[in-house]
Amino acid sequence: MTTYEELVRRGLIAQVTDEEEIKELINNGKATFYIGFDCTADSLTAGHFMALTLMKRLQMAGNRPIALIGGGTTMIGDPSGRTDMRKMLTKEDIAHNAECFKRQMERFIEFGEGKALMLNNADWLMNLNYIELLREVGACFSVNRMLTAECYKQRMEKGLSFLEFNYMIMQSYDFYHMFQHYGCNMQFGGDDQWSNMLGGTELIRRKLGKDAYAMTITLLTDSQGKKMGKTAGNAVWLDAQKTSPYDFFQYWRNVDDADVIKCLKMLTFIPIEEIEAMESWEGAQLNVAKERLAFALTEMVHGTEEAQKALDASKALFVSGGNTENMPTTELTDADFADDSILVADLLVKTELAPSKAEAKRLIKQGGISVNDEKVTAFDAAVSKDAFAEGHIILKKGKKVFHKVTIA
Repeated sequence: MTTYEELVRRGLIAQVTDEEEIKELINNGKATFYIGFDCTADSLTAGHFMALTLMKRLQMAGNRPIALIGGGTTMIGDPSGRTDMRKMLTKEDIAHNAECFKRQMERFIEFGEGKALMLNNADWLMNLNYIELLREVGACFSVNRMLTAECYKQRMEKGLSFLEFNYMIMQSYDFYHMFQHYGCNMQFGGDDQWSNMLGGTELIRRKLGKDAYAMTITLLTDSQGKKMGKTAGNAVWLDAQKTSPYDFFQYWRNVDDADVIKCLKMLTFIPIEEIEAMESWEGAQLNVAKERLAFALTEMVHGTEEAQKALDASKALFVSGGNTENMPTTELTDADFADDSILVADLLVKTELAPSKAEAKRLIKQGGISVNDEKVTAFDAAVSKDAFAEGHIILKKGKKVFHKVTIA
């Protein structure tokens, strides 16, 4: 099985510009390809997983990845899939976020002499002269065609700013610059980036008379068509300080039955034949598949030791008197109590099991909250200090989310 055939078999490929040429480059280790990462936060998320694992797969097959940090493009903000304009970040924020990205990427990609490159488009975009840029590339873009691009459609409804309108030109210029200076002949990205990627291949063709290629990877969505990588409205981060290894493990352990095989194919390096053999699994067997998924991804991001701790803690939840040592824990102080008790709603916010007190009350109303296996039914239910006689209490949200609470 060739590298390209495996990508197809895993359901990773969405669109390509020239399938035969791309097959030839990828299968023979001749692709120098890039994927861009705009620095909109101080951590990568589970949503970046597809790109990171694709880069790793292709590097293992002899191709050369370029991880492009968007220090320049983040100054503008990608309008793709947005109904409103992205928050404007300072140069200092963007530089800090870029450093955080670099450290996380090194867990997936092998950088160094003759290996993968890590570049920052601020190095060339921030020094561009506006008039020179217009003269060099402006004539290569049709405004009429740009306005029909999928990446602008949602923004057109509320008003597309001229700032965002330039994003396609910046991304295209990236490809054009790296084609000339780094031999980058291919770009990969999410399926929502197709229009921007075609802009780059067209700019290279018109300015240099040469061919470059683009391939989009399938967006990771659940069985309802929603993007995966969020829980309770928050992103699932790769930074252990923002999403603990245990919570990261639990996110993947709790994916819907309909999504587990797809996630195994797209995100893990488990042999495709093994995964295909799981397609007929049902019931308890699917739970085994979910554990393999969760362990594999947690191991990639946080290492084997943390993955094993998360697995042990997950199993302990279903054993009477199980070990809670590795369970996510929040420590309370005397200041958190009023008259030696604390409202369950306040506990849910304190432990981040609910983003607000209103949401906490909604969860209680729906019967989704338990304290030490006793369901909470009243909005104003409280937990007294006496409940911590054994050193801790266990909060449970739904069937699968557990959290330990202690007192300092």
